[in-house]
Amino acid sequence: MKSKYQAPRGTNDIIPGPRQTDQIFETHRWQFVESEFLSVAWQYGYEEIRTPMFEEIDLFIRSSGEASDIVSKEMYDFMDKGDRHVALKPEGTAPAMRAYLEHGIGNVGSPTRLCYINHSFRYGRPGKGRYRQLHQLGMELIGSSSPQADAEIIIATYHFMNAIGIESPKVLVNCIGRVDTRTKYAEVILSHVKGFLAEQSEEQREKLSKNPVRMLDTKDEKLKAALEGLPQITDYLSDESRTHFERVCQILTENEIPFVHDAGIVRGLDYYTDTVFEFVDSELGDGLSLCGGGRYDGLIEQLGGKPTPSVGVGIGLERLLLTLEEKGIEIPRNQPDVYLVSATENARSHVQQLARELRVEMFTVQLDIDDRNIKQQFKAADRVGARFAVIIGDDEMKQNKVTIKNLASSEQTSLPQSELAEWLENTLLEITMAEE
Repeated sequence: MKSKYQAPRGTNDIIPGPRQTDQIFETHRWQFVESEFLSVAWQYGYEEIRTPMFEEIDLFIRSSGEASDIVSKEMYDFMDKGDRHVALKPEGTAPAMRAYLEHGIGNVGSPTRLCYINHSFRYGRPGKGRYRQLHQLGMELIGSSSPQADAEIIIATYHFMNAIGIESPKVLVNCIGRVDTRTKYAEVILSHVKGFLAEQSEEQREKLSKNPVRMLDTKDEKLKAALEGLPQITDYLSDESRTHFERVCQILTENEIPFVHDAGIVRGLDYYTDTVFEFVDSELGDGLSLCGGGRYDGLIEQLGGKPTPSVGVGIGLERLLLTLEEKGIEIPRNQPDVYLVSATENARSHVQQLARELRVEMFTVQLDIDDRNIKQQFKAADRVGARFAVIIGDDEMKQNKVTIKNLASSEQTSLPQSELAEWLENTLLEITMAEE
């Protein structure tokens, strides 16, 4: 029987497996990717930060740019009961930087390394890999202008992709220069596409003219055609920006990161400067972007802080899960180590005591709580995916023994109950090593 209520359009429930529908949003998949992300981030020295789900809207207007699609089209914003204009956060970097300033996180010394797993909200047309409530993984390296910082973010992201099974991501990198470079290049773009702009509505012309560099990231085929023959932004870089970018590329080469210089990578937010990048999956086609990021040396100053060079990455969790699904990468469900089976009514209290003892030893244990018969208990053990059934009846209690059944092979063994924990520890270790 289904409820008359459903999750809002563009959102998803994340539910325990096994799946009952074609949707991929099973809890164990999310937990796997999130845990691997936090593990890799920790290896590189990034500590987790958690920011509120909503912020003052001005934070996003100042950081993302008033002309950006996020601000002009996609923001979930509203007046709260105190007549404050707030917005559900559409991305993770600006809130992290706001917290960095508010709490003086950088006062203990630079650089600061932060990571997060965020709920974000964007009101767009839902589609495959595009949702109104989305989830982002992110890393921010704050306080270093070194090319090593840019490279570290890219290398750590590549390490994470490998850890979850995406072994062939390609990194597309570019340098978009500083404000003066973008200003000069904006004039070049506007001159190059003036014929195209003349055919657009006044509203569209105004939008495109506010940030012409964003045109390079367009999906509009007519605009793409109008941009053909446009000089590359790298032709307008300062010597400082060019030297910085060359060093970033050198470090990536030294670390055997497969990258391509792609002059079309610009990123969609106003705060980016110099290095920008995207990851694509070369097996599924270069059009599938897995994540992106870059340097944003002016953002903290825009938010009221001192000039602070920074670089970061944002990774869409749903897009990663879709990629893993399409590549056929299996993510195993978490399996209980043991399902305790009461073979007789008299054994139920004994089984509950054994469950307490095994849980103290850090084994995952399930048992029947509805007084079902032994056949139903075995069905339950299979349904939850337990590795072993440990059976206790009157005979086992008299002999102080347990009967263990491997639910995958149906092999059975009997041993003293006092040896059960050690046997489980050794056997589960052997299984884990064999699976690796």
